[in-house]
Amino acid sequence: MLFVHRLFPGPLAVAAEMWDAATTGPLLVDLGRTLLRASTAFAAAMVLGTALGIAFGRLRWVDQLFSGWLLVGLNLPAIVVAIVLYIWLGLTDLALILAVTINKLPLVISITREGVRSFAHDFDELALVFRLSAWRRLRLIFVPQLLPFVLAAARTGLSLIWKIVLVFEVLGSDGGVGYRIAVQFQFFDITGILAYTASFILVVLAFEYGLLRPVERRALQWRPVQA
Repeated sequence: MLFVHRLFPGPLAVAAEMWDAATTGPLLVDLGRTLLRASTAFAAAMVLGTALGIAFGRLRWVDQLFSGWLLVGLNLPAIVVAIVLYIWLGLTDLALILAVTINKLPLVISITREGVRSFAHDFDELALVFRLSAWRRLRLIFVPQLLPFVLAAARTGLSLIWKIVLVFEVLGSDGGVGYRIAVQFQFFDITGILAYTASFILVVLAFEYGLLRPVERRALQWRPVQA
């Protein structure tokens, strides 16, 4: 019976383990490290990916010259990028963040590029007729059309980043949720693994419903509601 409980711990046991890890253990510190790595990689990938995606969508020669490399980046195994950067830069946060950024970047570029390609040319003609300044054209025409695609890239990329960061922390790091799960795996601590997993899921849900969705609703409130 004890063996069964160790393999299949109940919700109360997992909750108790989570509470102990948060109050007397390193859970909060590990969560902080993982979130810092994920948020840094997310911000870097979104800024660079959005800028490059606009260039891909607006400049035909850029798309023709680098679309093949973009396809390679979309299909390159994430673990290969992580291993190469760990060899080059060592088991550092810089290598981990750079690996996550490189893995997310092609996705943001491709979604942003498709968004730029879908722009309505009628709005550009309207801006010329009303002689809008470059700033007003950017604020009233360009950004509203691009924003839904940027938010889609953010949501899709964020779900990818959470997973990649944990895998890379398991592969090699000095702390974080993934690192702690790897340690618990060595001791076959199912309760600890589930406690860390549940705590990380709660953080992801809080970020989704507490930040991302309110920002999305506010940013897209100009769009008509479909019946």
